[in-house]
Amino acid sequence: MILSELTVSAADFETRTGWAAKPEGLCKGDICVPAPEAALDDGRLDITSVADKLAMPLVHDTATDTYALGPEGLGHSLTTAVAPNLVLPNANDDDNPFLLSSLHGRKVLLVAWASW
Repeated sequence: MILSELTVSAADFETRTGWAAKPEGLCKGDICVPAPEAALDDGRLDITSVADKLAMPLVHDTATDTYALGPEGLGHSLTTAVAPNLVLPNANDDDNPFLLSSLHGRKVLLVAWASW
């Protein structure tokens, strides 16, 4: 989310991030995070407080005087990530390709590289 100031309307924030400002806090689906200091009196949200409560990275570009707010962290970024069933050639046996699904139930680290 790119911003020119550190406040945003609650409606705009919900449209752009999916997080709704409710009396119980900032909510997305079944998750609500108490953030009373984030709500300002004029119906806007203080982005500095929001970033802190939702573990969203917030950076400032001084050259353009703009801010970028990243996705929420909350420690659950990849808990529901599902990788496609990759089929890779087997270097030792052309008849038996390697299937990523053969590692189902195990933690897997995939490392990709590109020359560009």
